[in-house]
Amino acid sequence: MALLNFKKRDAGTTQPTSPEVEAFLENYSIEVMPRTASKVENFRDLLPAGTRVYIAHIEGTPIEEMVETAKRLNAEGYPVMPHFPARIIQDEATLADWIARYQGEADVKQALLLAGGVAKPHGAFDSSMQLLETGLFDKAGFTNLHVAGHPEGNKDIDPDGSMKNVADALLWKQKFSERTDSEMALATQFAFEAKPIIEWADNIKAAGVDLPIHIGIAGPAKLQTLIKFAIACGVGPSLKVLQKRAMDVSKLLLPYEPTDVIAELAAHKAANPDFNITNVHFFPLGGIKTNATWAINNGGAAAQPVNSQG
Repeated sequence: MALLNFKKRDAGTTQPTSPEVEAFLENYSIEVMPRTASKVENFRDLLPAGTRVYIAHIEGTPIEEMVETAKRLNAEGYPVMPHFPARIIQDEATLADWIARYQGEADVKQALLLAGGVAKPHGAFDSSMQLLETGLFDKAGFTNLHVAGHPEGNKDIDPDGSMKNVADALLWKQKFSERTDSEMALATQFAFEAKPIIEWADNIKAAGVDLPIHIGIAGPAKLQTLIKFAIACGVGPSLKVLQKRAMDVSKLLLPYEPTDVIAELAAHKAANPDFNITNVHFFPLGGIKTNATWAINNGGAAAQPVNSQG
């Protein structure tokens, strides 16, 4: 049995944490949007130094707001990874302009490329593969390019409920990773059950996809909030974890926390060091502060607060 360490909570109590979970949460990342980031007075009060922060680009968000958010986070000491959703990018000239703005104004060197949750493309692009094929990211010298992974499939890509198109896309991305100088990884949709995640990760590795996986995890949130987001984002069979919880009156009003799924994945990683999940990526659906506090209290590195003059 693993020895337990103890971390101090904000309220002064202690929370037992295992070495496996601490190791699994090392170098976790988190996602923000410009409007949620603007409500955080100082990220250094919440996140460990050097935490990678993804910036979600939702349809309708002006590129100016995205770049300004990236600039601010970079100035506070956080490497930023803005989303490039293919279906909201009009054409190659627009893509080149976005890249130039991010690099020129916010020193951005990383990107998450994805199709984007838009039914009808705004212009020439429909998939992350088309963005990669432009060669613009390599030409601009991006150090890290992440692409989407779907542990439970994606009905937008495979309307029949299979994993065929998703699997084909992963193999294409694997081959692309072998001809780019950028480091590539998969950043996945969130899920709520460890076993299907483990099976998916093992299956894609057996099929020849050995890209590191940054597994999507929903942070603490009200159960109703999580169910709403899970349905909207197309979360698959693991949604039953939330539905089962919703039927338990004793747990209905308690916030969901990702304690169990993190612990199971961490234990599997400790027992299988070559397991291809390398990092945790948090979706802070219950709020950035709530998620960051949970991570600190459950094994993640502590933030390093600075005063307003720092």
